[in-house]
Amino acid sequence: MATLSLTQFLTLDGVIQAPGGPDEDTGGGFEHGGWSVPFGDEDFGRRITEIFERPTAFLLGRRTYDIFAGYWPKRTDPTDPVASKLNGLPKYVATTTLDSADWAGTTLLKGDVADEVAALKERLDGEIQMHGSAGLARTLLDHDLIDTLHLHVFPVVLGTGRRLFTDGVRPTAFRLTDARTSSTGVALHTYERTGRPAYGSY
Repeated sequence: MATLSLTQFLTLDGVIQAPGGPDEDTGGGFEHGGWSVPFGDEDFGRRITEIFERPTAFLLGRRTYDIFAGYWPKRTDPTDPVASKLNGLPKYVATTTLDSADWAGTTLLKGDVADEVAALKERLDGEIQMHGSAGLARTLLDHDLIDTLHLHVFPVVLGTGRRLFTDGVRPTAFRLTDARTSSTGVALHTYERTGRPAYGSY
């Protein structure tokens, strides 16, 4: 049985939209695209390389798939740790709107997303990785299907944009298993899901 991890870039106020470039995702009039780029350094690069050493497959939402499919197939350097994995490993896309996918190794999941992902975890081994795909991630968090969170929190506040954790997300407890900070101040944290939160009083 496979585990499912989510890697997400967030601002201090929780914005996850368009970290990689000004035109990546301007939905809702978002004007801050590319906000993560000034913080890229060797520490951050090593962290990403470590994460991409582990997957056996990828699970993506429709919007993230479109962004990735427009970029990564053009990166053909076999020594690129990200491109080689994204281009070479199976990719599963949760979608109700795509009828076909041109990126080699892509399978469309068109049924009930929670059922499809639960079955995928049962069928595969190793680590299925999600990157971005916040809408899909929120649904899967509500069904306890994401086992690990790699949250990269950047020291910037934007005030607008889509967020991963919104009102109504299922209360869930996690255990911090790794914590580092890049030279530019990005908090690189890994959390493992442990169940429901515990409550008390001081």
